[in-house]
Amino acid sequence: MWPGTGQLGGRTLPRNTPLHTSSVQEARVTLGALLRELRGNAQFTVRQLAAILEWPHSKISKIENGRQTPTADDIRAWTHATHAEDHADDLVARLQNLEFQHAEWQRQLAPGLKHHQLKLTEINARTRFFRVFEPTFMPGLLQTAEYARFRFEQTGRVFGQRRDIDDAVQTRIQRQEILYRPEKRFHFVLTEATLRYRLCPPAVMLGQLDRLLSLSTLPNVKLGIIGFDVEYDVAPAHGFWLLDDERVMIETFSAELNLAQPQEIELYGRIFERLATATGTSYSGEARNLITRAAAHWST
Repeated sequence: MWPGTGQLGGRTLPRNTPLHTSSVQEARVTLGALLRELRGNAQFTVRQLAAILEWPHSKISKIENGRQTPTADDIRAWTHATHAEDHADDLVARLQNLEFQHAEWQRQLAPGLKHHQLKLTEINARTRFFRVFEPTFMPGLLQTAEYARFRFEQTGRVFGQRRDIDDAVQTRIQRQEILYRPEKRFHFVLTEATLRYRLCPPAVMLGQLDRLLSLSTLPNVKLGIIGFDVEYDVAPAHGFWLLDDERVMIETFSAELNLAQPQEIELYGRIFERLATATGTSYSGEARNLITRAAAHWST
């Protein structure tokens, strides 16, 4: 922990300042700035520290400027070389916060697709209120096994991870058991496009729409669909999951983002509310009519 009030090189940092301040990049820059100050305190130039660590000097510059994320071993080597070992644990903890926030798919999927599904099962078990917005595909908790298989196969094509698709599908379907727990509440908001995108064969999509109709009748599940004719005042830029008031999960092509800052959670809560209550967002019978019309489209 930084000594005293948390001063390092004349700049005050409150104790336990969260690393993910407003974005992943800002967090990486913050970590790099702290490491730069340790180098400065030790009165080493970039090239001198690189020589001590036997690293390319470009690696030092990239880390300090937030263009490369150091590993825990990098941080411990850096603090040892700059005679600042007492800061190592704090900096490693900050790195772990960054890795929590920005979990790259290549690293997450290395143990297999099933492993990630098991991690989500643990997170879901702790969550009581789910608010989910998806503009492109069916949320995992609502998927049929056939639809889930196509989603995992698409992931496999991108990341070359196909060895345990059957196990991943089975684990995802087992996760859906929480939909039937009365103490859990779910509010899903989908765009009408999710009912129409050609992400799987028509027969698979018809089964998926039938499943959606069935789940929409559960007493603890609220399903809203934003029709094509709705005028948005907040663009449906990307999907996200709000888990209680503790975490926002966002999937990008490269990583799963986990946001835990109160202001970020509050922001996504407001965005979800605007999408969920937009004039023309359909619920109950109207939502089921949209699903039925989409099924007719897939049947032609």
